[in-house]
Amino acid sequence: MDNLTPKEIVAHLDRYVIGQDDAKRTIAVALRNRYRRMQLSEEMQQDVTPKNILMIGSTGVGKTEIARRLAKMMRLPFIKVEASKYTEVGFVGRDVESMIRDLATTALSLVREEENEKNKEKIANYIENKIIEKLLPPLPAGASEQKQAEYDASFARMQEKFARGELDHLMIKVHMPAHTDLPEDGLPPQMIQVQESIVKVLGGYGKKGPEKEVTVAEAKKILEQEASQELLDEEKLKALAKEKVEKGGIVFLDEVDKIAVSANSQSRQDPSKEGVQRDLLPIVEGSAVSTKLGMVNTDHILFIAAGAFHLSKPSDLIPELQGRFPLRVELESLNEETLYRILTEPKNSLIKQYQALLKVEDVELVFEEEALRAIAHYSLLANEKTEDIGARRLHTVMEKIVEEISFDADMHAGETITITKALVDEKIGNVVEDEDMTRYIL
Repeated sequence: MDNLTPKEIVAHLDRYVIGQDDAKRTIAVALRNRYRRMQLSEEMQQDVTPKNILMIGSTGVGKTEIARRLAKMMRLPFIKVEASKYTEVGFVGRDVESMIRDLATTALSLVREEENEKNKEKIANYIENKIIEKLLPPLPAGASEQKQAEYDASFARMQEKFARGELDHLMIKVHMPAHTDLPEDGLPPQMIQVQESIVKVLGGYGKKGPEKEVTVAEAKKILEQEASQELLDEEKLKALAKEKVEKGGIVFLDEVDKIAVSANSQSRQDPSKEGVQRDLLPIVEGSAVSTKLGMVNTDHILFIAAGAFHLSKPSDLIPELQGRFPLRVELESLNEETLYRILTEPKNSLIKQYQALLKVEDVELVFEEEALRAIAHYSLLANEKTEDIGARRLHTVMEKIVEEISFDADMHAGETITITKALVDEKIGNVVEDEDMTRYIL
């Protein structure tokens, strides 16, 4: 997935996110440039830095959905964080460097998954041998050739039964995985290093947990982690993860408008907001951050910031931070046609979700074309009359329409229920017409 063309990236996003073509194109080019940079000479690679992106748009227009889909699509270290949860150094809370530590943890998990997949056969053999050895203890040293031949035949029969799942019900004793992951949330890197050193001194790493009796089927899952630790080189995994973060890491920084200080604000209520921006500067520009992978350089990590900017403007961010996000893209507000397309077109659209959920109760849910148009129309009206929450309004409206059917689904098993325009008008029409009711109900 790391060398998709911009057209392929946009085509993938189109399956889940309707409209917002400018944002998709900008992000697609930025991601393609990561691949292009890796094809350059090492000397030139150092000079080609990522062009960070600032996405501006109201809530519910697709900013977070684009990020969520990118995370699933790209086999690159990717995290989505909210800028509002960070505090200036010296204040209680999370410092901005912790986002890079989170990215490092994500990269290590990603690399471990990839290496486990590559060594799938070795891990499977390790698990099989461990379980069969528990069921068929090895022969003592110096056993006769005949005993050895009998043992080998028994082992081969066990392997055949194991492959067919005939041993899954048997009980064996296995060591549970030891929990050596230490909490890092909010701790300074120096404290994390001290914690890790203490655990190493006390012999915490590599120790097995308590022994427990489980079925062979359960043991297969438990032994996967042990097999991974035994067969894979942890230091090599960390080196690969560090390289992945530094060359392909992506941080999606949501709600960046919440740390902007409006020029009109007389009290400047939260002085730490500007401090968070200043703490962000060196990370976005490029600095070294201490993580469990060692010192991670942030020079070539791509940052995508997003915000609604209802109460502030991008120009309310400090000038230095504005300069770190040279590419700006404005997402369009949603109109009636776009809301209709969001209802019907995405791969797992809202309509398909409700149909699948009720199918569990053996209820067939059918939507008339006119009903779908009415849902989009009323959602737009509700957004206009109260706060504009974009496509999220569709969830509220749909739930109101399907609520009664969903509640009594067990009584409608085997039936086909059609959602008509008349039903939509009945459930939603009066509510939307009354502004006070819209505010409190939708």
